[in-house]
Amino acid sequence: MSLAIITKLSLTFLGKRIFHEIGLQIEPGDMIGLVGPNGSGKTTLLRLINGEISPDTGEIMRGRGIRIGYLPQDVHAALSGRLLQSILDSIPGRLRLRGEIIQTEKSLKNNPQKSDQLKLAGRLAELHQEKSYLDTQFPSHEAKRILAGLGLQPGDFTIPVSSLSEGWRMRAVLGSLLYQRPDLLLLDEPTNHLDIPSVHWLEQFLQTFKGAIMLVCHDRDFLNKQINHIISLESEGMKSYRGNYDFYLKAREEERLNLEARARNQEQKIKDAQKFIERFRYKATKARQAQSKIKLLKKMELVESRRPPKTIHFSFPVVPRSGREVVAIKGVSKGFNKKTLYKDINISVLRGERIAIIGPNGSGKTTLLRMIAGEIKPDHGEIIVGHKVIMSYFAQHHLDMLNPGKTILEEVNHAAPTETIGFLRGVCGTFLFSGDDVDKSIEILSGGEKARVSLAKLLVKPGNLMLMDEPTNHLDLISSEILTDALADYRGTLIFVSHNQSFVNRLATKTWDIKEEVIEQYPGNLNEYYDYLERISKISAPIPEKKQAQVSSFKDKRARKAERRKEAEKRSLIRATLKPIQDKLTVLEDRIADLEKREKELEKILSDPDIFADKNKSLLFLNEYREVREKSKELIERWESGQNQLETAKRSLGP
Repeated sequence: MSLAIITKLSLTFLGKRIFHEIGLQIEPGDMIGLVGPNGSGKTTLLRLINGEISPDTGEIMRGRGIRIGYLPQDVHAALSGRLLQSILDSIPGRLRLRGEIIQTEKSLKNNPQKSDQLKLAGRLAELHQEKSYLDTQFPSHEAKRILAGLGLQPGDFTIPVSSLSEGWRMRAVLGSLLYQRPDLLLLDEPTNHLDIPSVHWLEQFLQTFKGAIMLVCHDRDFLNKQINHIISLESEGMKSYRGNYDFYLKAREEERLNLEARARNQEQKIKDAQKFIERFRYKATKARQAQSKIKLLKKMELVESRRPPKTIHFSFPVVPRSGREVVAIKGVSKGFNKKTLYKDINISVLRGERIAIIGPNGSGKTTLLRMIAGEIKPDHGEIIVGHKVIMSYFAQHHLDMLNPGKTILEEVNHAAPTETIGFLRGVCGTFLFSGDDVDKSIEILSGGEKARVSLAKLLVKPGNLMLMDEPTNHLDLISSEILTDALADYRGTLIFVSHNQSFVNRLATKTWDIKEEVIEQYPGNLNEYYDYLERISKISAPIPEKKQAQVSSFKDKRARKAERRKEAEKRSLIRATLKPIQDKLTVLEDRIADLEKREKELEKILSDPDIFADKNKSLLFLNEYREVREKSKELIERWESGQNQLETAKRSLGP
């Protein structure tokens, strides 16, 4: 059974035709990538399938009983309540079921009529069976695993969703959709607001997802790994391709070459026909053939070569050569609100390096860029910018710092006041602002247009050190690829933060991973770094004693003794600090397991309507069931508190 069928759908918005009689069929297991330039209708199509908006003509048929999960780019109607509980309650029917169980239990307790009690008891048994099924299909530990994968800690599980920032709310909504396991998952730029570790986790999770997916994403690597079918919104209409995004690009190029060849052949045939007509139309022996060719030309349907979509197109000019050491970070420590981001960092940047800064959200990636840019100061230590270094900075918050009262041309001119208007207009045209567009006010621009203005300001006056914070945000896939190509040819030094795996893998020559107050360096891109981490994790066998003896022989005997004593003291401290907490957690886990076992036993007993024939006996079981659930909830909260205590203790002990 098809999940959704779109037939002859048309839609016009504000006088612009978005779709004209398009058709689409989504089958179980389809992994569809939805591609096209900004404004082509990708988000609109997802909203149509989700039922948020209706077409002007045509229809969308959804399979009976199918569940659709939709993640928009901007999360407005977020979940409510505390984080973990809101995820658990997102399962359709779970809230209703809980409320009905509570109400039925109250009615059973307050209704003295035996006939009514039997009826209520039977209904309660049915409700408990439904609850047991839901708890089996959607266990709470799966919700916790998903939230952890998206970067949320156990201590965050009880935080009200309303208190989360937009980025963390988006993660909560994404987590609820993954937990629900819908039949069709519609994802509009799901990697926005995620950090690299969470993107990596989501990538692996979706590869095991059993439902169908329709995905919009500007990360080429992420898109390629998830999909086997492309729906492209082209200037000539909607087109379908079987394969990933790389296959689609090859197919489109083959189509273009084939179309151009057909257009050239037709053009030559027309020229030959016109020559024949001009030469023989007035000769009696050839006049009939000439007239036939005239009729043929009139009937001929012209083959038009495809007009490429408008895209940004630019390259960075040659920049002056800087000194060998571009940035020196010496003994730097920084923290906010009593949280230490990094401590005593000593690291340097050399000319020509392209460094990707990765790490969880909140680890200090943007803070590090802002300190290098001189926007904020370190708490301790110093950052020294090298000889002849000219710095340019593309920052996320700079999009909001564009002057809303200025036009595009005025804003770009502000970055390079000595350049001619002709040159500035040319740069604006490179970023798709041509003609009267340059006189548009900044305040009416979309996020993508503001990003292009900021890139234009960077291009008119580039430095030999480029700092970039999430430069592909708000850009479509094609524009992201063009920016990547331009930066690959940039001959200066580049330090950047990005959650776009394709962008990082194509550009980075070095990776800085910020974690646990230190920066770990790796001489390679993201894929190489993850391969390295995977290899390290597999090396679990202890070093043979003979090898250890060989290594030890190179050390001074006294130094070895001091080292062993220091290690023993550290092990003793770790054991003394962590063991009491771990023992307490083990006891709690055993008690929780016993209570969960008893809860299942009571649910089985209460699912039998005959148990309610004896009112006293049934009430005993109901009271015990209520007590078991309350105690289990209390112990789980204590276990989560203990886990937080354990993590804090581990961090305080250091590596």
